Amino acid sequence: MKVGIGLNTGPCVVGNMGSDLHFNYSALGDTVNLASRLEGQSKTYGVTIVIGGATAAAVRDRYAVIELDRLQVKGKTEPETVYTVLGRLEEQGEEFRRLAQLNATMLGAYRERRWQDCLETILLCREAGRAFGLEAFYQLYVERVRALIEAPPEAGWDGVWVAAEK
Repeated sequence: MKVGIGLNTGPCVVGNMGSDLHFNYSALGDTVNLASRLEGQSKTYGVTIVIGGATAAAVRDRYAVIELDRLQVKGKTEPETVYTVLGRLEEQGEEFRRLAQLNATMLGAYRERRWQDCLETILLCREAGRAFGLEAFYQLYVERVRALIEAPPEAGWDGVWVAAEK
């Protein structure tokens, strides 16, 4: 069974909602909505866990975290930097550090519209990311870059990907 997980950190309301006759225990708020949207994107990125920026900041000293994208999810106007977790940091070695560096280089080339550099770095990322199960993630970027080469983005493009679906 494959399951996607979306995690986000921030304020929300949690508890019994409703009346004396009908109530549910629920979590409500923008933080919860974003977590739900991140869960929906796990399939798009080909990873099990997608986390928001605040969560990444809170766990990056204990967990191996790499950036996936700057993403504007459906229903939001501001983009969120999203990440995935590849395991406990103490269990990762040089392979993770190399992957994290290559991934950052690839994302930099992508955002700067250096398409050929991006594609070349993706090849290195694919090899380094194979041990972490990131083949689908890097294939997504290959497809995106090819599409952007065919139909270049507008002058004001800042590298933010706008999600078409929840």
